[in-house]
Amino acid sequence: MEKQHFYIKKSKCIIDKIDKLLTKHYGFTAEELDFIINYDIKYRMGKELNATG
Repeated sequence: MEKQHFYIKKSKCIIDKIDKLLTKHYGFTAEELDFIINYDIKYRMGKELNATG
């Protein structure tokens, strides 16, 4: 079994750019984009953001 590690914190700016592009494509409002970005921070990166390094 091979173990993989993903460090989302290092890709956050790229993920945000993708979210912004998808916002334009799907016609989301600024408030919806803000929700998506904050959801990403809170639930996907929660423990990793608190880690040092």
